[in-house]
Amino acid sequence: MSVQPRPEERSGGGSVGFLGQVVSGAALLVLLTLHMIAQHFVVPEGLRDYADVIDWLRSPVVVVLELAFLAFVTWHALLGLRAIIFDYGFSASTERWITRVLVVIGLATVVYGTVLLYAVVAAA
Repeated sequence: MSVQPRPEERSGGGSVGFLGQVVSGAALLVLLTLHMIAQHFVVPEGLRDYADVIDWLRSPVVVVLELAFLAFVTWHALLGLRAIIFDYGFSASTERWITRVLVVIGLATVVYGTVLLYAVVAAA
């Protein structure tokens, strides 16, 4: 059984993290709904082929929406993972280290997705 640190020893971010989860969850509901409608419900046969996707991604609005979707999914997932990890009751310094690692992973994920999206659009 792990001993939870006293509140004054915790690294904080609890309410900020919770608000981040709420905001990103709400944004994901909107973005996922837009994504599903645009990619599956208004398309004949329910799925775009490669050429349709390339045409779709030529719109700057669509690119911004897809990048926002990627950023919010990453943010939401990593905040959830952080909350689960923090339930084990690590020290404040370990929690800060874990947070930094997750920030780097999140930034790397969004940068990779952005570069990949740019490569797909530029190749067309």
